[in-house]
Amino acid sequence: MTAKVSRVEQIKEKSKNLRGELSAQLANQLPYIDKDNIQILKFHGIYQQDDRDVRKLKGKEKEYSFMVRSRIAGGGLTASQYLAHDRISDTFGNGTLRLTTRQTIQLHGVIKGDLRSTLQSLNDQMITAIGACGDIVRNIMCCPAPSSDASHKQIMEFTRQLSDHLLPRSRAYHEIWIDGEKQLSTHETDPEHEPLYGKNYLPRKFKIGVAWPWDNCVDVFTHDIGLIAVPNDQGEITGFTIVVGGGMGMNHKKIETFPRLADPLAYVPLEKANELVTEIVAIQRDHGDRENRKHARFKYLVDEWGIPKLRAELERRLDHALDLPGEIGNMTPNLHLGWNSQADDLWCVGLSVQNGRIADTQNTQLRSGLREIIARYRTGVRLTPNQDIILTDIRDSDRAGIEKLIRKHHIPHADTLTSVRKYSMACPALPTCGLAVAEAERVFPDVIREFERQLDDLGLDQEDLSIRMTGCPNGCARPYVADIGIVGHSLNKYDIFIGGDISGRRLNRRYKNLVEIDQLVPSVLPVLERYRDNKMDGEKFSDFMARSGLIEEITESAYTNSTKNAASENKVEA
Repeated sequence: MTAKVSRVEQIKEKSKNLRGELSAQLANQLPYIDKDNIQILKFHGIYQQDDRDVRKLKGKEKEYSFMVRSRIAGGGLTASQYLAHDRISDTFGNGTLRLTTRQTIQLHGVIKGDLRSTLQSLNDQMITAIGACGDIVRNIMCCPAPSSDASHKQIMEFTRQLSDHLLPRSRAYHEIWIDGEKQLSTHETDPEHEPLYGKNYLPRKFKIGVAWPWDNCVDVFTHDIGLIAVPNDQGEITGFTIVVGGGMGMNHKKIETFPRLADPLAYVPLEKANELVTEIVAIQRDHGDRENRKHARFKYLVDEWGIPKLRAELERRLDHALDLPGEIGNMTPNLHLGWNSQADDLWCVGLSVQNGRIADTQNTQLRSGLREIIARYRTGVRLTPNQDIILTDIRDSDRAGIEKLIRKHHIPHADTLTSVRKYSMACPALPTCGLAVAEAERVFPDVIREFERQLDDLGLDQEDLSIRMTGCPNGCARPYVADIGIVGHSLNKYDIFIGGDISGRRLNRRYKNLVEIDQLVPSVLPVLERYRDNKMDGEKFSDFMARSGLIEEITESAYTNSTKNAASENKVEA
């Protein structure tokens, strides 16, 4: 470590391999974990939260609860694992499940006294929360589609192996939460030695996604490391094109922060992929900014070093030359909704989940319906990067029965939803996210309905248009690659970003600042009208924005660092 480091770095240094004083904190009668140990708690997949609605209503100082996030590599679950989350949400949580944009499940509303029971209940189903948060490699994503192509099993297996390989080795999680039971992934080396992370782990969170060259459902260019599979003529994965340096977060007031898309780095054969990924992570460990956490993400190191320097350092560490990356073709996102065939005459069905919230409402009994279908037919479950859910391994003879239950619980099929609704995403934001400065999930349905009305009036209701909303600029719903990104700036006020690409290959630009929530759609209406009146046949909104010159007209207010973002966009588009 350097002499001058952030407060969080000092806490990690003294944490005794992620133990801190968590055991003592759990034993006291206070409803919260103290400030220093909150930082260690994150590594265990847990965030301490405060319900601002309850606090305001009751006039209390703070209303504490905890969010528990499972680590689910590639979003793949068995029926029993999904149903365990469902039960736990009733027993210890707030009665809902929240699917994330990283293919995980969040349980909200857990009180401190129930944390150990919650994690033990997950562990009983071979589910862990370690590494779902914190300054380590987070949940690794991959395309969730269980298609008839056998290579999809190959990509899921690779993702799970890489996830296990990059887990921390510390015994702290199982000592604190599972009473010393054997870890889910047994490591032969001393688990108190962290061969990759060391005592201080990484400077900030680190995200990895695995994609197909024709399907960018994981938004692979928004990751610290993206792996784009390279299949042979038989469809078997032979290696990956590696892209590096993506990331969504920024800060409205910090001009040195910005979203960035990943740059192509190298081609790596399948058998050497783990080694290369590990060394990239190690470079971030050794050279990432540990003084300024706002500048600590890997994307800033890549931006400052450049690809040639990064390649040279990797070649030095690996002691061999890296192959140049191959050409990246046209990657379009597949939402994997509706009925699709699998191998062995099985079927899967993808169901849209608005903003990832699985709950029963007056109109739709989504949670009850999923519980009944999964329990009765023992389907597999895949969580998608768009916060949706796929039920897998369905026999042809069971399709009619599942369809009946879908109708019984009023769960909408994708073909009944508008494109803009299917492609929309929002983060949880208020009232519990500590970073949120504005609403997102709770108001987004109304925003989308208004967009749907305007698009219908304009004759644009059939256009594939992505709209994403967040309650702060950290970018959890990946708003900066959306056609229209709505980013919280202050209470009930948002910045609007326009011109991203639904395929994830282009960053958008800031269009308007500090827009009142009731003016979001009216503010975008002139741009949509211009698109309707001037687009070419089949031209996407994002392509029109780039061709028309409107992007250049609004570039001066792009993020807080237009030069960096323009460079990043040009690299990806080239």
